[in-house]
Amino acid sequence: MARLLGLLPSWFGIESSNVAYIESAGTMPTYLAWPEASACSGEPVGVLLANQHFPQSAEIHLLAVDPALHRRGVGRALVTAFEADLVASDVEYLQVKTLGPSHPDAGYQLTRQFYLGMGFRPLEELHSVWGEENPCLIMVKTLRAQS
Repeated sequence: MARLLGLLPSWFGIESSNVAYIESAGTMPTYLAWPEASACSGEPVGVLLANQHFPQSAEIHLLAVDPALHRRGVGRALVTAFEADLVASDVEYLQVKTLGPSHPDAGYQLTRQFYLGMGFRPLEELHSVWGEENPCLIMVKTLRAQS
């Protein structure tokens, strides 16, 4: 995982945050994508860390994909696998936090477009989570119709 984060300094450039992500991988459900669909060869090319806050809601805590494989379905496959497990567990809502649109970062604009394409919708931009200079956008997705 450290290798993947190191390949993405524009997204994961804060060393203390990277250490925390790596530590979280020891306790959070972790989804991995492997090259050539073989878990026996090479290093993972993608990782998703999952966090279920309540029985009815969960969060993508981290999603990182080797930049050489961006726009090739790796991230989509990881999110889809996580969502399938959540639906099987009767989870209703999925959220993700990312850098908000009031920050002009082009990379995070692509990140938000990815999540929009996956069916997430912006809920709220907060300036108190990561500090004024790093607005936090909460995006949410409904996984099943409410009963």
